[in-house]
Parts: sequence; structure tokens; C-alpha cells
Amino acid sequence: MIYLTILLLLLGCMVLLDARWKLFLFGRPLAAALVLVLGMAFFLTWDVAAIQAGIFLHRDSQLMTGIMLGPQLPLEEGFFLLFLCYQTMILFTGVERFLRQDRRRGRKPNRRQL
Repeated sequence: MIYLTILLLLLGCMVLLDARWKLFLFGRPLAAALVLVLGMAFFLTWDVAAIQAGIFLHRDSQLMTGIMLGPQLPLEEGFFLLFLCYQTMILFTGVERFLRQDRRRGRKPNRRQL
């Protein structure tokens, strides 16, 4: 249960960042929701393929809820993939906005600073 709680807290932090600067879901909700769904579908498909190939195996842990979405696929994995996709898009849109504002000010971004 601890792992799920941490993931939910991290997701909450991402939502707060997004809400404050309207970077992703709060900027373009329909497009962002579609990107999240597609990203999660891609990674869930990847996980299922890895599980079937015997690469990913779930081990019982006191940190997890024990709820399974499928064979060897814990509930926490779904929330982790949501967090992974969401935070990646917030990072991407944040950097994109920063670079766009930098160009408006007449400065070219220095590649060494990135």
C-alpha cells in the first residue's frame, strides 16, 4: 500500500504543476487525455509482452496492495505508467515553453545549458 500511496502523491504533485502552469491536461485536456491513453496503452502492451516472455515477474511485497490487473501485473504498475507518461509530458511541454519564451526574448538557447 505504501508504493501506491507514494505514486498517488507524486501524481498529485504533477497535477499541481500542470494546473499552475497549464502545461498538459490543463492546457489542452482532450489532446492530453488522448496522449496519456495512447502512452499507457503502449507501455501496458509492452509490459504484457514482457510478462508473457517471462522477463517481468511480480513478487509479493508488503509495500504493494496485492491487487492484480492481470497475471503478474499489479495495480501499482498501472499507476506507475500513468505517472511516467504524465510527468514525461509535463517535462516535455515545460521545456518546450521555456525554449519558446527564450526565443521570443531574442536569445538562442545554448546547447550546453540544456
